[in-house]
Amino acid sequence: MCVCIPEGAEPVLGAGPTFSDILTQNQAAILAPDMQPELMRVRSIQPRPSDMSRPRKKKENPIHTAVGSWLDSLPPSIVDIIAQHTGCNDYNRTRQQLLDHAPKRWVVYEPMVLLPSGSFTTEPWPALLNSLNSTQKDALWTAILQELSPPSNKPPLTHLAINEGIPLHLSPTPNPSDTTPTHEEEEETQENLLRSPTGLHLLHGDFGPAHPSSQPPSESDFQAALWVSTKQNGIYQTWAPRHTMFSRGNIKEKARLLSFPTTSTTSTTSTTTINNNNKHGNKLAIDLYAGIGYFTFSLAARGLRVLCWELNPWSVEGLRRGAVRNGWVVKVVSPRAPLPNNLHTATTATTASDDTSTTTSTVGMDLRKILTGDEQEEAPQIIVFLEDNKHARQRITTALLSLGTKMEMEVVHISCGFLPSSRAVWRDAWEIAAASCQLHGQGTWLHLHENVAEDDVERRKSEVQGLFSRWASEQASQGEKRCDARVQHVELVKTFAPGVWHCVFDVFVCITKV
Repeated sequence: MCVCIPEGAEPVLGAGPTFSDILTQNQAAILAPDMQPELMRVRSIQPRPSDMSRPRKKKENPIHTAVGSWLDSLPPSIVDIIAQHTGCNDYNRTRQQLLDHAPKRWVVYEPMVLLPSGSFTTEPWPALLNSLNSTQKDALWTAILQELSPPSNKPPLTHLAINEGIPLHLSPTPNPSDTTPTHEEEEETQENLLRSPTGLHLLHGDFGPAHPSSQPPSESDFQAALWVSTKQNGIYQTWAPRHTMFSRGNIKEKARLLSFPTTSTTSTTSTTTINNNNKHGNKLAIDLYAGIGYFTFSLAARGLRVLCWELNPWSVEGLRRGAVRNGWVVKVVSPRAPLPNNLHTATTATTASDDTSTTTSTVGMDLRKILTGDEQEEAPQIIVFLEDNKHARQRITTALLSLGTKMEMEVVHISCGFLPSSRAVWRDAWEIAAASCQLHGQGTWLHLHENVAEDDVERRKSEVQGLFSRWASEQASQGEKRCDARVQHVELVKTFAPGVWHCVFDVFVCITKV
């Protein structure tokens, strides 16, 4: 690249040739003589290396920035105590140890920041935190939140917690007057059915009361709790972190359901557009473990109407709030008692004026009326039953038989998303799918979740196939139209533990073609 340098200016010399080197003698000869002196001052200048080619300075981790500033604000006496505790009298070295052992990762669920399990548990952190008063510790948590908060035009992050694993078992609340556990208390320790996040370590902010004022929790309990949210695949999800777990690792399976076919092939086409127009009409999806709407929302986003079951009232409230935020009409059905002989559920409804949800809590309305809607309210796209999913099969099959082919309520998907295994509902899922196929002759996909050892996936696939084949044979022996069931695909969602996969067995149920 050649440029002319004005008279009196210092040229910037590069590694390239001079102008006279570039011009041939013949080219130089044809130039006007009075131009020669000016041209001789021209030099070829190499472009300066761009900023892109220079090694960029690594941006400091914002948590480490906050921790470093906070450490420098502490009284020297505290740091000296920690230095003595670690056997190191070098302040800078002790400070670096604290920075090295501070958390490096975090997840934001507005307005909460969630730090990884084990944060601030490696020495010398425990010794330091134990030597501080509440004001000094709170200054650390506040500094971290301020450093991680978005620009000032967005709401700040206000709550901080450390994530911990969801315990599979819960210990009962001890009775001070009795040191011997009862049989009922021993039963309670067996399984954390509601997947309550009892290990969550709260650091900063008001997360609401640890225990609701009533059982089940009241509307005032819900209002007092902290609710957080995130957006995955274009879909919002909402939950109360003190009372409900959230599994962000299921994002891959949620996306797969969004584009899953409704035919017997597993080829998919990508689509993540939320559909609020119920384009599938009376095609139904069933979610037997709804949670806060993990897979329910992926099915609803496709325009399907979804019937779902969930035991945890906090999860149901999170599902309701999330559905409203996504623009879906949702109804919560909360039967007062199990009703084994019919579909009776609800009538006295309390409807929030600012959303599209309804909560029903008294008996008197059956599932058919909920599905068809009435003149007073729009038929809901999502119906969630706050009850044990053992009632799902009877409620659904009775409604299908009652409606017959008049409304063509066809079940096209049944999600059984529970770990370590959803085996407890597989027979019910089969019965629902078979009933739908008997009426409409179409097919139903079952999505069966289970943890399986990596080396056992194919063997387990064969076992699942054998199980459904046996149920199909039993049905045919009773004189009904035979339904066929085939394990079409096994999706490996994520590793649950070393050598263990979270698997989804996709089983397609349809009438056997003669």
